[in-house]
Amino acid sequence: MSKQLFANEKVMKQYLTALLNEDDPNLNSANLDPVAKLLQQVPLITEKEESEQKKLETIEVLSSVNQVIDDNKQLEAQISNDSAVPPVKSYQDDYRNGEFQALFFNVAGLTLAVPLKSLGGIHQLGEINSIFGKPDWFKGVMLHREEKLSVIDTAKWVMPEKYDKTLKEALNYQYLIMLGDSHWGLLAENLVNNITLKNDDVKWREHSGKRPWLAGLIKEKMCALVDVTSLIELLEKGLDSQD
Repeated sequence: MSKQLFANEKVMKQYLTALLNEDDPNLNSANLDPVAKLLQQVPLITEKEESEQKKLETIEVLSSVNQVIDDNKQLEAQISNDSAVPPVKSYQDDYRNGEFQALFFNVAGLTLAVPLKSLGGIHQLGEINSIFGKPDWFKGVMLHREEKLSVIDTAKWVMPEKYDKTLKEALNYQYLIMLGDSHWGLLAENLVNNITLKNDDVKWREHSGKRPWLAGLIKEKMCALVDVTSLIELLEKGLDSQD
C-alpha cells in the first residue's frame, strides 16, 4: 500500500517543540525556525505495509482502550448516584498529579496521544455524509447507532501548512476517536498503543496563548499530548489549530 508520511523524527521533534514553546516570552523567537520551514525539511517515504500481526495488535489496542473507557463511564455513573463518595478528579488533575493512561495514534506520520479518561470511544470508520457550509477540516457526519458523530480531518486540522493534494490522497483513515462526551471525533490512520504516563514523561505547556489544544510534548515518544477540553472548545467555535 503506497503512502506518503513524515519520516524524520528529529525534524518532527523540532516541529512539536516549536509549537510548544512559541508563547514563551523568555525565548528569542529568532532562534526558533518557523513552523513552515521545519515542515518543509520533513522528507517523505513512499511505502508502508501493514502486516497481519499489526492488524492483530490494533484489534488488541482497540479492545483494551474501549474496555477502559467503559470502566471509567461505569465508575462515574456509580459515583454520580452515590453522594457519599467524593467526586472523581478531572483528567486535567491526573495530567500533573500522578499517572494516567493515554492512547497513541498516527495521522500522516504524526503521532498524537489522548488521555483515556477524556475519550468517548473508538469506532471503525464508516460512511461519512458531507455537509455544506462547514470548515474545510470538517469531513461530515457519520451515523453510529442512530447518533450523529462529527468527523474531523485530523491532518487538515492539526497541520494545515502541510496539507496538500498529495498528502490528502495518501491518507488512509480507519478509525474515529471520540472526544469525551462530545459529538466530535478525530480521524486516525493507526492505533499504536495505550501507555501509562507519569508527570515527568511530559514536557508540559507552561504558557497560555496559541494552540491551547497542545497540553505538552511526550519526551521519549516525541509526540503531542492533546488537551481534549481545549480542543473541543476550538472545534465548537469552528477554529483550527492555527487560530
